[in-house]
Amino acid sequence: MASLPWSQQLAKNLADRKTAGRYRQQRTRLGEQGVEVIIDGKQLLSFCSNDYLGLASHPALKKAFIDAVEHDGVGAGAAHLLTGHSQYHQQLEEQLADFMGQQRALLFSSGYQANIGVIDGLMTRGDYILQDKLNHASLLDGGRLCSAEQLRYQHNDMHALQRRLQQSEKAAHRLIVTDGVFSMDGDIAPLPELISLAKQHSTAVMIDDAHGLGVLGKQGRGTVEHYQIEQQSMPIIMGTFGKAFGTAGAFVAADEEVIDTLIQQARSFVYTTAQPSAIAAATLASLKLIQDENWRRDKLQTLIRQFKVGAAELGLQLIDSDTAIQPIVMGDDEQAITIGKQLEEKGLLVGVIRPPTVPEGSARLRITLSANHSEQQVTQLLDGLELVHAH
Repeated sequence: MASLPWSQQLAKNLADRKTAGRYRQQRTRLGEQGVEVIIDGKQLLSFCSNDYLGLASHPALKKAFIDAVEHDGVGAGAAHLLTGHSQYHQQLEEQLADFMGQQRALLFSSGYQANIGVIDGLMTRGDYILQDKLNHASLLDGGRLCSAEQLRYQHNDMHALQRRLQQSEKAAHRLIVTDGVFSMDGDIAPLPELISLAKQHSTAVMIDDAHGLGVLGKQGRGTVEHYQIEQQSMPIIMGTFGKAFGTAGAFVAADEEVIDTLIQQARSFVYTTAQPSAIAAATLASLKLIQDENWRRDKLQTLIRQFKVGAAELGLQLIDSDTAIQPIVMGDDEQAITIGKQLEEKGLLVGVIRPPTVPEGSARLRITLSANHSEQQVTQLLDGLELVHAH
């Protein structure tokens, strides 16, 4: 087949991206995800995964996965509503509902699908969706996909949110949507104020707690536990398994009516094959570790404090974050890329994040910490940053 009629334009766009320092490339990991990884054949100390509790290659998860494969095979073969919903899926939904203190939970094959599914499944023409400007791409896409109006408010600015609520008073239904922990800044949404505003304006709330679950709160229930949100004020919660849980997929926890509505109307749930049930089995093992092993969260907090103190001593410009996501803002794309490369030459791997993932002029090194890092490894990272900073 001949190339697309606009392939020259595509080639030019790609060349422009390269010139602007915004070209993305895949890299290949050999072996397990962890704090020490082999990327493109090179051994590196990694500070760029979201495996916050170090569970991605935990023996208990591997065993649960293998046992379930022996019992259930691999492919689910059908959507949840046909024959794809296994006993492991069912058990996981029940345990997640208990864990989150909600009436029910529903599994999705990815966080992206969950976010799109909830927004599109609940909202329709005449409704309004109010989103934080720094929300994850999947939330913004959910708003774009559905026929409701979408308004955005300045990041974590409750006055701006109040203005949006006043602007949209005539809407049939409204939904405030926010990240719990913002994936690129590491800061936490001001949930108590946000929920209080929502109540005053009879508006529903949904939080994407992908980066809070497992990490925040005494039991690892995430942002709602961090703020001790009461049962009657609980928002709709979306959580993912590919980060602190160390597996894959996502869930939504909410009341009976919301979950039942999603089963009927969330297209990204209805029209997709269920994940392999072995993933649900591994996630059950992971959920148990998250609840039983508080030391993982304690250790992570110790490392976060160590890094923040060390970075401040080096005079590095950190965004104010108390979570495992610790961004160092460079501003300039090229500078961020250069420093990322220099760190890699020293055997340190950090995330180099550029627009459009983050706003223009806020290119950064996105450093993420894991409970499996040692204090000595964090010191190694700070030593590397000191050398780079000297340039």
